[in-house]
Amino acid sequence: MKYGIYFAYWEKEWGCDQKSYIPRVKKLGFDILEISCAMLKEISDTELSEMRKMAEAEGVILTAGYGPNASENIASADPAVREHAVAFYTDILKKLEKLDIHTIGGGIYSYWPVDYTKPVDKAGDWERSVEGVRKVGKIAGECGVDYCLEVLNRFEGYLLNTCEECRKFVNEVDVPAVKIMLDTFHMNIEEDDMAAAIRLAGKQLGHFHVGENNRRVPGKGGLDWYRIGEALRSIGYQGSVVMEPFVQQGGGVGNDIRIWRDLSHGANQERLDEDARQSVAYLRYVFSGPYSDYSAVS
Repeated sequence: MKYGIYFAYWEKEWGCDQKSYIPRVKKLGFDILEISCAMLKEISDTELSEMRKMAEAEGVILTAGYGPNASENIASADPAVREHAVAFYTDILKKLEKLDIHTIGGGIYSYWPVDYTKPVDKAGDWERSVEGVRKVGKIAGECGVDYCLEVLNRFEGYLLNTCEECRKFVNEVDVPAVKIMLDTFHMNIEEDDMAAAIRLAGKQLGHFHVGENNRRVPGKGGLDWYRIGEALRSIGYQGSVVMEPFVQQGGGVGNDIRIWRDLSHGANQERLDEDARQSVAYLRYVFSGPYSDYSAVS
């Protein structure tokens, strides 16, 4: 397994120089930096080349995540919105290919955050989404990208809330590049048994996000990481394990993720770095085999 972290752990605003985190994550012991596709909407080929070269020079793998807005909703009842969504993803996937990114994950079958003041048509959106994801998934395959559908909790999404639902959806799409994405924060809310959900995903698991029940880094909450790692090993998972902690109150990131209190306990950048360094060392240890005390790697 390769271990990574999402850039927004350090940020209060989405708009930032994400490539600046490439050397930082390498220094902290990560293999992967996950970026947001939002930065790719208005980016030149020159900038794409610079970012790819920077990642290659540092030996850092890039993955991508995205929460599409309502105008990019591939499940929309409006044909014009669906057409725009397919065009949007086609453009993004070609840019990911230029960046040598082989994984995109997120609620890329619907939109985020969901506006629950509007009626929910789960059956209709499911049918439209399957059709759209099938189209985009084939393009993803041509670009060498795994198109990973993130299972979200009920407060952030309604289409795919459990691994069982996602597995059914992926089987209906029936495109090799379209895979399941699980996230421990969301699983903790929705799954009866997180380890069983991982085993159900099996070989269809294409991307895996980790974060505590409280959205802090692994090791600073209540999840059973030994059991999670055991389940991943049982299915022979060798893919990416990307940390997605959100701990800072305020700004666009804090507002969108609903961080209403400082989960970092006043941490400065150096403390945030150290927490991330300790957490990835902890995960590598626990996910590699039999459980031992966290103090062995802290």
